[in-house]
Formats: sequence, structure tokens, C-alpha cells
Amino acid sequence: MTAKREPVSRRERPAKPALTRRGIVDTAVRVMRSEGLEKVTMRRLAQELDTGPASLYVYVANTAELHAAVLDALLGEVELPADRSGTAAWREDLVAVLTSYTRLLFEHPQLARSALVARPSGANYLDLVERLLLLLSRSGAPREQVAWGVDNLLQYATATAAEHGTQERDPTSQDDWDALTRAAHGVDEAEHPTIKAHLPALLSGTQDARLSWGFDLVINGILHTPVPDTTG
Repeated sequence: MTAKREPVSRRERPAKPALTRRGIVDTAVRVMRSEGLEKVTMRRLAQELDTGPASLYVYVANTAELHAAVLDALLGEVELPADRSGTAAWREDLVAVLTSYTRLLFEHPQLARSALVARPSGANYLDLVERLLLLLSRSGAPREQVAWGVDNLLQYATATAAEHGTQERDPTSQDDWDALTRAAHGVDEAEHPTIKAHLPALLSGTQDARLSWGFDLVINGILHTPVPDTTG
């Protein structure tokens, strides 16, 4: 008498896990980190998840929404300092949060460009906006200026990341900068007197210094520029 043999499955792989929005976004983040945002398409994700592209649209409406969800997932890495209420450190903390956000996007310039037109609405983005509003409101500026101002701060940070993050990954960017420097210093003073007068300051300063100064510039504008009357 022989022992009953255990049946051997003919399946080549285990059952596929159920699709979820979180799983789709996590897969998109993984593909983006390894291959870039241009590879994050519905067709590519469908291949990764062993399903059809149509199945993904149940969870994500379109590629723009997918990119926004990817950005929101990454925003969980933005450093939000401990709340120091009752202190005068609101500006320092505000610039620190904005700098962390900008540096995150420096690493993903394609995502930064996408973020200029497709804004996320997930939990991490709401946490970021909540902290920015809280810190900026401690300046004492009117509520309307704070509310409108946060949008301008994020636009500046995102645009800066899209510009400089792209340049850092472009092998010709240093050549372009060198060409601009030569052109600026070589201008005819009679034809471009104002350019000549503002050298070398026109091209001076580190990226970090210009970023920080830009944040101060926008913050000061928010504090001293009333929102126009929208009731009329």
C-alpha cells in the first residue's frame, strides 16, 4: 500500500492580490524612482500589476490624477519640524518646511513640472498645507493674505524645483550657464547699460542663498500686500 501523493498545482504563479488604489500608487512610486516619471503610465502599471489598463481606471481616473497621487505619497517625506508655538521662530520653521519640500522635488524634476498643473489632494498634501498655514498665520498677517500667500509660496517652491532639478540632470546645463555668463559680461555697455551696471550681482549667489532669499521675498510680500476686495 502506497501513501497518497499530494497533488501538484499546475499554476505557474500564486493568485494575484486584489487591486487597491494604495497598491497602484505604491507601484507607480517604485517605477518612478527606478525609471522616471515618464514611465509611470497606465499601461506600464497594468503590466507591473498583471492586469489590464482598464482595471486601473476604477481606482485612478487618469494619468494626471496618478501623478498627483504619486506626489502626495512622496510628500510624506517632507520634514515638518516640531510645533514651536509661542515663539518667534515661525519664519525659520516656515522656510525649513518649504526648503524640505523643494529639495524633495529637486530629486524628481519631472514630478515638479507635473505638480505645476496637477495638484495633489491627499493626506500628506493636506498636512503640508495645514503646517504652512499654521506657521504663516503666526506672522499676524490677515487671514486672507495667509490663505492666498501659501499658494504663492508653493508655486515658487515647485517652479524652482522644476527649473533647477531639470538643470542639474542636464549634461549641457553647465555649458549653457557658462555661455550666459560670457554673454552677460561681454555686453556692450552702450547697448545694455543696465545689465552692465548690475554685474556681477546679476549672476552671483549660490542656489541655496537664492532659494532662501526668494522665500523671504515672497513671505515679505504676503505680509505687506492686502488681498483685493472680492465682494464687489
